[in-house]
Amino acid sequence: MLRLVYLFLFLMAGVTLQANNIEVTNIVLTDQNEGAGTSVIQFDLSWENSWRISVGPANYDAAWVFAKFRVNGGAWRHAVIAGPGAAPAGGTVGIADNLGAFVYRSGDGSGDVSFSDVQLVWDYGASSVDANSVVDVQVFAIEMVYVPEGQFSLGTGFGGIGVDNEAGEFRTRGAVFPSFYQSYPVDSEAAITVGPGLGELYYDENDGGGRPGDQLGPIPAAFPKGFAAFYCMKYEMSQSQYVAFFNTLTQTQRTNLDVTGVDGKGQDTELNRNGVSWDEAGNATTTLPDVPLNYVNNNTLLAYLDWSGLRPMTELEYEKAGRGPAQPINNEFAWGNANIHAMDYEYQNLGTPGEGVSNPGEGVGNAVYNDTNGTPTGPKRCGALAASAVNPTREETGAGYYGVMELTGNLYERCISVGNPEGRAFTGAHGDGQLRFNGSHNVENWPADNNTGFGYRGGSYFNGARFIRLSDRYDASSVLDGSNNRLGFRGVRSAN
Repeated sequence: MLRLVYLFLFLMAGVTLQANNIEVTNIVLTDQNEGAGTSVIQFDLSWENSWRISVGPANYDAAWVFAKFRVNGGAWRHAVIAGPGAAPAGGTVGIADNLGAFVYRSGDGSGDVSFSDVQLVWDYGASSVDANSVVDVQVFAIEMVYVPEGQFSLGTGFGGIGVDNEAGEFRTRGAVFPSFYQSYPVDSEAAITVGPGLGELYYDENDGGGRPGDQLGPIPAAFPKGFAAFYCMKYEMSQSQYVAFFNTLTQTQRTNLDVTGVDGKGQDTELNRNGVSWDEAGNATTTLPDVPLNYVNNNTLLAYLDWSGLRPMTELEYEKAGRGPAQPINNEFAWGNANIHAMDYEYQNLGTPGEGVSNPGEGVGNAVYNDTNGTPTGPKRCGALAASAVNPTREETGAGYYGVMELTGNLYERCISVGNPEGRAFTGAHGDGQLRFNGSHNVENWPADNNTGFGYRGGSYFNGARFIRLSDRYDASSVLDGSNNRLGFRGVRSAN
């Protein structure tokens, strides 16, 4: 029978709101069926400050869980998940494309959650694993937020013809007053016509020196527009997530997927807070596991999302995650209004899971950006402002409508752009857990190289307030070469 000789466990989520501490423990292989070529991977799963609500946002948070295995010390491979085993008490396990599962509350509630004996049926026969093999198994869990299906608006649309408040923002001509713009309603996943005509989606081509896009279309029906339900990573990709990913790669893949910074290895923790380094054996480690990852290029982003069974987020989904179905507000940030704290934060417990600020703004939105970043400069811990908030409101924690964090500031969000042909060719296909020999992704209709198809939304710790607004598209189709200390990313997965 399969022999599990030892387990590697690397938690795939940074410290989150109120230190959510997602954790996978007590992993065992059980209930092997040699005839069917299956075995059950069983484990306990917990995290703090979970929720499920039927009113308001009417959504929930979840863990995206998947497994990797290796046989006799060989290369790590993605486990094929045939289905769920017995459901844990109080929880639901939903399998997605045999790549992994979403685990979440089965009923309304909030607070810490702990699921015992979560079971995933591993089809090891599908990977041609001998029933008597010696295997190592890793189980990974990423905190996600469910964004439900529904109509929403792009852009704030305020002002007359030729007037924009957010650079390059989406808009359309009003039916009643065609000389004035209004926000563009997204009410389906149907193709969108791009142009200056009545009812068409439009934006300025060169607004204030920005790069919002080529103004061409249409945006095809296959392009994810945010109307359909999807899951979004609750936080920006953390350095611990990158380390866990990197350490499952082959030597050739590692050579092509390190994070490169000012000294060739992404390290300048004093200035830019990238603590990733490599030991003598070539394994990655980090001194800042809970800080989001910067100095990562688009090729590494795509490889990680393919490896984890996720996909890139589109810029339309970015606005949906921030605004939800609410009426757009002029110059709003991800928390739904234009009020923002504008004094330097004083940081405490730097570099620890309790990193936060001692003087967050009260009654205003909080974000890490040029006016607040303080010392040291660079991105701050995933969820630091939410954990530091005096009042747990959407505004003070800096949360999007559904509970996605840091959509405004900290690090730029990499999104698939509608402003170039490579971006519009994106169809929303998910990663399959496998990478090519050289470490590149293998998914059709994903961007093919480092510099095409992407845009950058939400701003960073370096930017002023103008560039971190939810509808700002100053860099929505910018072409950036290589790595950058202001760029981060997060992944999503379609719910259907």
